[in-house]
Amino acid sequence: MPSSRNPEITAFINLLAETGSHYRMDEMEALYTEDLGFLVLTPQGEVARFSKAEMMAEFRSRRDAGEKPLSTEKRILHIEEQGDEATAILFRRMSQNADPALYELRLRRTAGKWLVSGETVLPWPDLTNAKGFLPPRTVAQA
Repeated sequence: MPSSRNPEITAFINLLAETGSHYRMDEMEALYTEDLGFLVLTPQGEVARFSKAEMMAEFRSRRDAGEKPLSTEKRILHIEEQGDEATAILFRRMSQNADPALYELRLRRTAGKWLVSGETVLPWPDLTNAKGFLPPRTVAQA
């Protein structure tokens, strides 16, 4: 872990994973801003947007149905902090029965505390077949 990583943000991400994975709803709701935008890439290649209320309802429903806690497996790949805003990129797997995902957490420091103001969830890429987002150069560099 790079020493430049803000330990407050790292601790917040750990708390977020632990709280959400165990469906501790009151604590979980306090970790998100009211204007949360939760974005998920669908199997059809579209982006579905969920509000804080919709996301919390899904977690509450799972808890109330007696679902087992989710895995807290995660790996923080990158954190970029700019004043009272930060972006964290994570590898995250909620269960061995779920696909791993690439999470982008958009964080905002409000009243001295970090909160999630947005999340984007994308399928974890097959890195063995990844070609990169730009095509190879066809002209030699000078």
